[in-house]
Amino acid sequence: MRIGLYPGTFDPVTLGHLDIITRACALVDRLVIGVAINRDKGPLFSLEERVAMIEGECEALREKTGTEIVVHPFENLLIDCAHDVGAGMIVRGLRAVADFEYEFQMVGMNRALDSSVETVFLMADARRQAIASKLVKEIARLGGDVSSFVSAEVKAGLMAKFA
Repeated sequence: MRIGLYPGTFDPVTLGHLDIITRACALVDRLVIGVAINRDKGPLFSLEERVAMIEGECEALREKTGTEIVVHPFENLLIDCAHDVGAGMIVRGLRAVADFEYEFQMVGMNRALDSSVETVFLMADARRQAIASKLVKEIARLGGDVSSFVSAEVKAGLMAKFA
């Protein structure tokens, strides 16, 4: 069984994330969405809220793709999380050159820790390249319309946070 791990903070999950998740499903039999417990980032949504958002967003994708999708919170090293879930592949999305520079360093470190776990990069869809959770939160906080960046359910969650 091919198992992939797509890690992130997902604060909140965006249409860009969902695009990568959908495309990653074509590469694996089981896709584990690793929701990072990153206290340094100070997420807007709690871990439970982020997990619930991703679960809700992936419900239809499970049927559409036929791929088993599992949501898995983690707080340890990414490579250890990959071991925990049995993943032989880490899936990462790239939006721009700046993403690549950071991801390149991460791949080097992860390969030094375990060279048997491959990293696969998926380029963001051209329509989704500008989407970043940080910017989506800022737009929502300032009262802007985020409906082209997140689902209606996630938008409602953002509006509730900033009400």
